[in-house]
Amino acid sequence: MNRIGPPKFKAWSAGSMPKGEVHPLTLEVLRGNHFLLDQFRSKSWEEFTEPGAPKLDFVFTVCDTAAAEVCPIWPGQPMSAHWGLPDPAEASGNPAQVALAFADTFRMLRHRIEIFLNLPVASLDRLTLQRRLDEIGKASNAATTVT
Repeated sequence: MNRIGPPKFKAWSAGSMPKGEVHPLTLEVLRGNHFLLDQFRSKSWEEFTEPGAPKLDFVFTVCDTAAAEVCPIWPGQPMSAHWGLPDPAEASGNPAQVALAFADTFRMLRHRIEIFLNLPVASLDRLTLQRRLDEIGKASNAATTVT
């Protein structure tokens, strides 16, 4: 989001149970896609509920198991949607298969972000926008356009 969304959007990532470090294969995929790695760290979503935290307009949960978790009450009542993706850290198999799970998750998330960035957000009423956000979470991993 931070690569293709500005200046319209600024994104942060956090989790309900941070491990304390970014998974090495995540860093490998990001490096391979030319991201600067110094901006990434493991953090809890609780950082975004504290006074002085950035105002959130949208919150997307992405892990398959996140839909069953209790999410915090977000200040400002941002729109939210579940964009469930397999957690690549749970992948099994040989090293190439596990690396492919990380690459696939990156690709699927990038695809959904691209769809989101092409929504005419300013011209949609809140209910329509919510429906579109939910549709993105159900988007197949092939090229899809949600208008």
